[in-house]
Amino acid sequence: MFAEIPSYIPWALTAVALSLVFAQGVMLGRQSRQMKAALKERCDTLGRELHATASGSMGVGQRLVVCERELHELRSTIDEMRQNDPLRISYDEASRLVDLGADIDDLMNTCGISRPEAELVSALRKRQAA
Repeated sequence: MFAEIPSYIPWALTAVALSLVFAQGVMLGRQSRQMKAALKERCDTLGRELHATASGSMGVGQRLVVCERELHELRSTIDEMRQNDPLRISYDEASRLVDLGADIDDLMNTCGISRPEAELVSALRKRQAA
């Protein structure tokens, strides 16, 4: 059966097989280069996005630090204003004087508050004492 096959057919089949292997190698090389290019492009895109995200985060972080600093300054200012509030000092002094037995006229003259305010402070302190 094999004796009837011409002698050039195995050589032709070998040449066809080698051609197909070579063509497959060329196609795989081309596909590999395309995939490398796509991967490089994707890596570059992700790198740019990461850089933009990091830059944005740093900007937000810096703004947050500034806001926290301003908040601290505002709290300090408010605390200082509360401590130095002349009305608060007058009412504190009036409460102390009521505890010592001062009457409404004494509160008005000593603390510089109006009669209704003096009456209110006196009533509140007497109520708290009771």
